[in-house]
Amino acid sequence: MTELDPSRTAVINIHWQYDIVKPEGVFGPFFADGVQRHGVIAKNEQLRRAARAAGAHVIHIRTAFRPGYTDLIANCPLLVLVEERKALLGATRGPALAEELTPEAGELVITHTRLTGFHGTDLDGVLRGRGIETVVFSGVATDHAVQGTAREAVNHGYRTLIVSDACSAATDEAHQAALDTFTLLGEIVTTEDIVSAFSR
Repeated sequence: MTELDPSRTAVINIHWQYDIVKPEGVFGPFFADGVQRHGVIAKNEQLRRAARAAGAHVIHIRTAFRPGYTDLIANCPLLVLVEERKALLGATRGPALAEELTPEAGELVITHTRLTGFHGTDLDGVLRGRGIETVVFSGVATDHAVQGTAREAVNHGYRTLIVSDACSAATDEAHQAALDTFTLLGEIVTTEDIVSAFSR
C-alpha cells in the first residue's frame, strides 16, 4: 500500500460498544462470536497504538439514544430491534465503549443516532478542521456501519481504507461480502499494513 501521512490521517473506530461487541450485550449474540474468534479487539488495540505513536488522529464513533428513545426513528428492522430490546440507551452501560478500547485523553467520541457516522454529526467538519485527507476504518459491523460510513467518506472526498482484520460482522460471509463490494471505492488493508505504513 502507499504511504500514510499521520498528520493527515484519522483512524476511526466504529461501534466498539458494550451492547454490540460483548457476549452479554444486547446484540452480543449477533456480533460477539466473530469479534472473539478473530481476535478483532486485539487487532484494534494494535491499530490504535500505532496511530497514536505516529501522531495520527484517533476518533471513536458510537450510537446512543435518549431516554424513551425520543431521538430514534425506527424506520428499518435494525432500529426497531434497538427499541424493542432496549439497547444503546442513554447513560446505561450498553452504549459505553468496551473497556479494552477506552479512548485516551483528548480523543474525540462522536455519538450518532442513525446508521452511519457522518449522518447528523459533525464528523466531516471535525476531519476538515484537522486537515484530514485519509480515513482508516475499523469496527462492527463491517456490512452495516463500517461500510456505510466508509462509503460516505468516499462521497465526502476522503481517501478511504477499511482494515479487514480489525472489523467484524454477524457472519464471516457477510464480512467478506462487504469488503468485496468496497474494492472499487477504497482500499482494503490489514492491521499489519497500517502499522507498517505508520512506522515508516
